[in-house]
Amino acid sequence: MNDMRISERLLDTNEIKIAASKVQVFYGDNHAIKDVNVEIRDKTVTAFIGPSGCGKSTFLRCLNRMNDTIPSCRVEGLITLDGEDIYDPKVDPVQLRARVGMVFQKPNPFPKSIYDNIAYGPRIHGLARNKAELDEIVEKSLRRAALWDEVKDRLSATGTGLSGGQQQRLCIARAVATEPEVLLMDEPCSALDPIATAQVEELIDELRAQFSVIIVTHSMQQAARVSQRTAFFHLGNLVEYGETGQIFTNPEDPRTESYITGRIG
Repeated sequence: MNDMRISERLLDTNEIKIAASKVQVFYGDNHAIKDVNVEIRDKTVTAFIGPSGCGKSTFLRCLNRMNDTIPSCRVEGLITLDGEDIYDPKVDPVQLRARVGMVFQKPNPFPKSIYDNIAYGPRIHGLARNKAELDEIVEKSLRRAALWDEVKDRLSATGTGLSGGQQQRLCIARAVATEPEVLLMDEPCSALDPIATAQVEELIDELRAQFSVIIVTHSMQQAARVSQRTAFFHLGNLVEYGETGQIFTNPEDPRTESYITGRIG
């Protein structure tokens, strides 16, 4: 039995994509994230759940240094991607964000053509040597986002002219166009109708074959549907983290149980 546990631990170590150790986040004097330790696995959907203002989006934004854009924000502790410290001064945040893509709560396509929305990232990162290669990246990204068949005949039309659900899938296509290793999603379905939500959820399930996906969601049902692992945040603390089924059916911490059953939230 011990040998089995050791081999499981070794397997887990190989699967770790992002590791956070003793992470603290401050906005001025406000201590928003307190001593978070977590290991995010590769090729897995990890859901961050918890009440509004509990710190889940703040922590998510630490993983691609989006908090760098907020002057009052200070991040302490260690966050690694494939064992490398992402806050090391040598790390270029722009290059990091090519490796750790992000999809926001409200669809935010650029006011450009559908084609140029996707081509923007590969162009600035030099991922295509010519127009043919760029065309290939655009098609592949739109196919990955299950959008190609809907837009292939109007790639020159503006991205902002699409429906809300299509816009969000365009933003997912834009995020995967730079071949990231991790995809962060901050409540990607909160502005969408149920049909568009179902399409995006189906897409998330397909994307985990290629990426580590981390999704912040207010919907426990969504977390249960799309994720394999779930982290529960409360008042800036990571209260509990484990397999989604276990978190929802047999949580270890009474605060998790109170949230799952609707007593806090």
